Amino acid sequence: MKPLPSSSLAATLVASLLLLASCSKQKTPASNASGTGTSLAADKVVATYNGGKITSGELELEARPKLQEIQNQLYTARKEVLERMAVERIVKAEAAKKGQTEEQYIQSRVETIPITPPTDAEVKELFDRLKSGGRIPPETTLDQVREQIVSVIGNQQRRGSVQKIIDELRTAANLQIDLPPPRVEVAANGPARGPKDAKVTIVEFSDFQCPYCGAAFGTVEQLMQQYAGKVKLVFRQFPLPMHPQAEKAAEASLCAADQNKFWEFHDLLFKNQKKLEVPDLKVQAAAAGVADGAKFAQCLDSGEKKKQVDSDLEAGQAAGVNGTPAFFINGVFLNGAMPIEEFKKVIDPELASR
Repeated sequence: MKPLPSSSLAATLVASLLLLASCSKQKTPASNASGTGTSLAADKVVATYNGGKITSGELELEARPKLQEIQNQLYTARKEVLERMAVERIVKAEAAKKGQTEEQYIQSRVETIPITPPTDAEVKELFDRLKSGGRIPPETTLDQVREQIVSVIGNQQRRGSVQKIIDELRTAANLQIDLPPPRVEVAANGPARGPKDAKVTIVEFSDFQCPYCGAAFGTVEQLMQQYAGKVKLVFRQFPLPMHPQAEKAAEASLCAADQNKFWEFHDLLFKNQKKLEVPDLKVQAAAAGVADGAKFAQCLDSGEKKKQVDSDLEAGQAAGVNGTPAFFINGVFLNGAMPIEEFKKVIDPELASR
């Protein structure tokens, strides 16, 4: 099957397809701890130095995030190619029915979808967003780049048009992608919400000071509302070294959990990520309804929850987590503050298959 002609429309088609891939990671089998393709026992010595040694098991633990990242890339690449192959063949078949080339067919379909000129407000909104993000020099005025901004918005609309065509073709052709995602075994240990016997369990590794985790907070809440009674959420701690208040915030949340106020406290922390110093945490606890302030303060000040936080960190590292937020949906890995549609791509098939 030859690829679509290398035109701007075909390139847009392929670019749109790339957006359809979801992320996942796979746990490296214990029998292949080194990831070399050779079965090695965990106590096998793979390096020595000045009387010291490194075992295969140690190598596996250290290398696992990188190895699982590679597994994720392999799966993503296969899925992208599979999606592209399927859509190319669907487009070719539809084009043949009309006696057209693939490019002519897409062009004729795109032309039926009008491009709406952007309003002044839309132009200014994108200009301000690009400028605040450092994509436009601060001294640049809107009038200087108005034409380029209008062109960008038009291209966004065209990409949306191509995506709409792709979605219609996939639906009409009843396209079903059956490429099983790799899964990671992650224990669902920690504060939980949702039914115990839910068909889908989401294990979230998160950091209360991480801005991306804060961005994901709203998405997760939306998911729990849309899938109420169907999905269980388990929260595990993964405070990153770069966030100095994250460790104590994690401990504080577990202290609040002792008084059955984990989720109330969890919500307040994500809504007030700039207030995570220890005195702030004690104020937040009271606001979350933690009744025994003295018990909470003693728990937090003593560091008694540090061992539990460290246990979560080790579990996350063993599963290949190297950043936050990280989600495991029935073992299928999603990395980062993903749009809700990416979660649904995993959740809906899981619900349908169980």
